[in-house]
Amino acid sequence: MEQEKLFTPFRVGPLEIRNRTIRSAAFEGMAEHNSPSKTLYDYHTSVARGGIGMTTVAYAAVCRSGLSFERQLWMREEIVPELHRLTDGIHAEGAKASIQLGHCGNMSHKKICGCRPLGASSGFNLYSPTLVHGMTREEIDEVVNAYGHAVELAIQAGFDAVEIHAGHGYLISQFLSPYTNKRKDEFGGSLENRMRFMKMVMEKVVAAGKGKVAIFVKMNTRDGFRGGMEIDDCITVAKELQKAGADALVLSGGFVSRAPMYVMRGEFPVRPIIHYMPWRQWWLKLGVLLGGRLVSPTVTYKRLFFLEDAKKFRAALPDMPLVYVGGVNSRKDADEVMDAGFEMLQMGRAVLCDPGFVNRMKQDREACSGCEHSNFCIGRMYSLEMCCEKTCSDITPALKRSVARTKKRNARREAGASGR
Repeated sequence: MEQEKLFTPFRVGPLEIRNRTIRSAAFEGMAEHNSPSKTLYDYHTSVARGGIGMTTVAYAAVCRSGLSFERQLWMREEIVPELHRLTDGIHAEGAKASIQLGHCGNMSHKKICGCRPLGASSGFNLYSPTLVHGMTREEIDEVVNAYGHAVELAIQAGFDAVEIHAGHGYLISQFLSPYTNKRKDEFGGSLENRMRFMKMVMEKVVAAGKGKVAIFVKMNTRDGFRGGMEIDDCITVAKELQKAGADALVLSGGFVSRAPMYVMRGEFPVRPIIHYMPWRQWWLKLGVLLGGRLVSPTVTYKRLFFLEDAKKFRAALPDMPLVYVGGVNSRKDADEVMDAGFEMLQMGRAVLCDPGFVNRMKQDREACSGCEHSNFCIGRMYSLEMCCEKTCSDITPALKRSVARTKKRNARREAGASGR
């Protein structure tokens, strides 16, 4: 067993990371007016101080039409100085800095993104809710160019890596998946056609950043529901990304508009969402209360929940650096991922719960982050900054009781799953 591999340096593209750990691109909700905030700075520098090899700022829209949240970064010239302050702070703690770049596609609303939301195809977004229109060729070209420009801005801001978001049902994923791509032109139909938008994006990204920053791409191992992308087609996508110039792939899964808990596992956090949601959205609060768990059913959490699927990518892409993400919550989990042949691993909730978790893993082979995956943090980030229930200053007694009940249900489900 390669117990110490976790804490050896690794080179990917032009970048060397001090160890194999990366803070995953879990959306923080810490961008005030779509710009970096002190809270964002404090959080990422604390994770860097806690021993992480690289921390990923998440997720930055490449243009305004790509925004899905009010408290989300939007890449533009005016925020570069504050982004540079952030990367300087991360570097001062010995870690590298990455930024996830993406476009939400149909997962938005006009009041946030400034236009009728764009998608691979026309349709209706239940989660906003709003109508969506299929992108014209002119809009496709504009967004493709925006990816390249966003990479240029990331380089100016001192980032060591970019992570292109091609999973989870956001725009690139919407083009890839037959569930959301119903186009009849050269961007729809066959998998080759559905990959065309992705390859256009990668051409711009590689032209702007190859050799200057490490280029990571987050992608799905599968969409997580019938009618979506399955493993074989996703492996084909992975091979195309390797050919297109990606330096490493981050292997995730799920579709936030169709199977959100497949991405994160556990219960959909109804009570935290409706508690923090503004009262002016009373109709949406009521909808979440009455139907949240119907449209987002529970998917039982288990440790290393993407590992078996990710191993199939490891076998199919023997020469491609691969990053594992999903259910790493202890040193034992991290070592198992390393032993399975993955070059790096990402953690989100584990280092939100405990920013110093990587340092603790280095000191103690029995270290566990303490995250109990109640998903309170996810529910809160829909309206405010992401925050662990264990450190949240404004959690109410009622919310504490709700979280405690969720943890008990999780424990029963996990015990039942492990007993089968």
